Amino acid sequence: MKRVAIYARVSTSDQNCERQLVELREVAENHNWEIVQEYVDKGVSGAKTSRPQLDAIMKDAFSRKFEMVLTLELSRMGRNTKHLLEIVERLKEKSINLYIHNQQIDTSTATGSLFFTVASAFTQFERDLIAERVKSGVANYRKKNPNKTWGGRKSNLTPETAAEILKLNKEGVGIRKLSKQFSVSINTIYKVIKEEMPIAA
Repeated sequence: MKRVAIYARVSTSDQNCERQLVELREVAENHNWEIVQEYVDKGVSGAKTSRPQLDAIMKDAFSRKFEMVLTLELSRMGRNTKHLLEIVERLKEKSINLYIHNQQIDTSTATGSLFFTVASAFTQFERDLIAERVKSGVANYRKKNPNKTWGGRKSNLTPETAAEILKLNKEGVGIRKLSKQFSVSINTIYKVIKEEMPIAA
């Protein structure tokens, strides 16, 4: 029986990992795999390369505690192509594979490894496109309003945080939570989401 580890993650502390865990437990049961441990990062962005439970997985991988890591979708592991590939390579060094259920990626196969590389590249590409739109919007706003600061005062909003705000909002994170998490006003959050500013058309 194959020994597997489950990894689940949500970006904010008010989100719940239970749906991810239930689906992954069913996957393990259907394949007759033994779940050795469940690792859950709660309230941690996928953009962070260092996360408590992901770090724990990598540490346990060195002792071959499991033979495969199961996660629900690519974005749960991370959003940076370089980091995702590093995770796969580090796991492979210990003959541990990665199974991503929603994309049906299994790095134990040659096809799975290739698809993982392509899929992770597209994930990064989508994120880069959002960031480019944000930067373009900021540039246009500053050009049209050279003497005006955002919201009348200096803002914590950057192209990177604006891209993250859009991503989390699409995942169902509320306006107030986003405002608190990124230390920007609720009005700013609304403007980013409505793509009025600083998102370019």
